[in-house]
Amino acid sequence: MLLERDEVDPDKPDTDGQTPLYGAAWNGHGGVVKILLERDEVNPDKPDIDGQTPLYGAAWNGHGGVVKILLERDEVNPDKPDIDGQTPLCGAAWNGHERVVEILLARDRVNPEKPDNDGQTPLWGAAWKGHGGVVKILLARGEVNPDKPHNDGRTPLWCAAFNGHEEVVKILLEQGEVNPDKPHSDGQTPLWCAAFNGHEGVVKILLERDEVNPDKPDNDGRTPICCAARNGHEGVVKMLLERSEVAFGKQHKDGRTPLWAAAWNGHAGVVKMLLQWGEVSPDRPHSAG
Repeated sequence: MLLERDEVDPDKPDTDGQTPLYGAAWNGHGGVVKILLERDEVNPDKPDIDGQTPLYGAAWNGHGGVVKILLERDEVNPDKPDIDGQTPLCGAAWNGHERVVEILLARDRVNPEKPDNDGQTPLWGAAWKGHGGVVKILLARGEVNPDKPHNDGRTPLWCAAFNGHEEVVKILLEQGEVNPDKPHSDGQTPLWCAAFNGHEGVVKILLERDEVNPDKPDNDGRTPICCAARNGHEGVVKMLLERSEVAFGKQHKDGRTPLWAAAWNGHAGVVKMLLQWGEVSPDRPHSAG
């Protein structure tokens, strides 16, 4: 009814630059998308003020049917990034929309490893959010580097370990190119992050790898056991204590030991565990003590 009125502009954006087509695509209204695309005045690839096109909106929200409709138009760039450098594939991967990821990857013009302005690839985003299905789909593409880091050095494995995504950690470790002990710019390894956050399952998986140094400190000298002790993760502390390579009385650059960190934060269970293990001085001061 509205489109029958001469005074109605079918491509008029709102103050955010979002056109009626963008709104219909964002919300998955395929019928409305088709009606609007029949109008010559409607630009099917018009971005909003953030550079996000109707295709980006449909992909972000997992509307596979709308994605297919839009991709039928030659004017639509299936790999067009927004102002942050994020493509429709990045958005679909970040949100775990497997069907949309597959639809986009079937297009020759889509780069499966195109990073955004921060260096986050579609694989990086899927790993961060724990979308194992998307990770598998992307890794099936030979062009995708499973160990490609973010601008600050965080790899997909680092992201999965940090957030405790065991399935994704296992998938990535099956890739021969992945370094399971690769630190980011602050020196924090995947094991360090998993220990810091108390992800026992991930810690166990990583400790099974010979390449992983269970006592590797970050740039401030904090080891995985120091972080686990500081945060009261008893299960992680126990796993690390069972490794002969771990120096559980080791001080970081401020002179603080795992025992000091656990005591400071009131983690009685960890304090008891460390004192029972031996080689721990209950009265050892840090450098300011």
